[in-house]
Amino acid sequence: MKLLRSLTITFVLGASTVCAHAGNVLIVLSDSDRLDLKDGNVLETGFYLNELMQPVKALLDAGHDITFATPKGTAPSVDRTSIDKMYFGGDEAAMKASETRLSDLGLLSSEKSPVVSLARVEQVGYDHFDAVYVPGGHAPMQDLLVSSELGKLLTYFHENGKTTALACHGPIALLSTLADATGFVTKFETAGTAKAQSGWIYAGYRLTVFSNREEEMAKGLLGGGEMKFYPQDALTQAGGQFSQAEAPFAGHVVVDRELITGQNPASAPAVAQELLRRLK
Repeated sequence: MKLLRSLTITFVLGASTVCAHAGNVLIVLSDSDRLDLKDGNVLETGFYLNELMQPVKALLDAGHDITFATPKGTAPSVDRTSIDKMYFGGDEAAMKASETRLSDLGLLSSEKSPVVSLARVEQVGYDHFDAVYVPGGHAPMQDLLVSSELGKLLTYFHENGKTTALACHGPIALLSTLADATGFVTKFETAGTAKAQSGWIYAGYRLTVFSNREEEMAKGLLGGGEMKFYPQDALTQAGGQFSQAEAPFAGHVVVDRELITGQNPASAPAVAQELLRRLK
């Protein structure tokens, strides 16, 4: 699977530039190191290295503060298949630098990880944070899409116009804001479709996520298994207006109001740059 270097960024008219000052960025990751597939198969997964560390590097280099969180506050896992120079434009040195920086952060350590729970984030106060970012990897499809804690946080960010960025499979987390996220997801897993729920805060938003055609082309990464559903289908059925790059695996970012979404690993650097623009 070769990443293409072209990039498209789509801005929706009326998109606002909120968060006029530099400050604190919350990065939300999955607690899970697995994704349950069809027929009882399991995919070992986590976050994608470049989707986390390219934005982290950009944010830290620009002087912003970062807080890492997962729903339960447990150390996240990295998808080992993402530790590949192709996700860094073929630059092995950049990949190794990201590995080193990740190690220095201690993020994966069960004993020393700086990760806090979303309950702790709520105690600190959502207004403490100027932006939130959710990277991809398949792990968000295991827990973030039905996390009531995350749904509460994202709803606050939506209601207050706070920058909300997600990349690759990360945008599936937007489903957590549904009135009955678990019911919607369960129905989708069993029937392949689900009725849109009224009042979804992102209904009508233009957005992107890892596309169906990319899922089909990347099936080999599932080790012979099959996903219960694709995120493009679920977000579209929920009420989102899906947008994708002309070529699979080409970078593509969509900005609509407070929401920034990136389609795939190649989109992470541009998502980071849009985050930086919002934080100026």
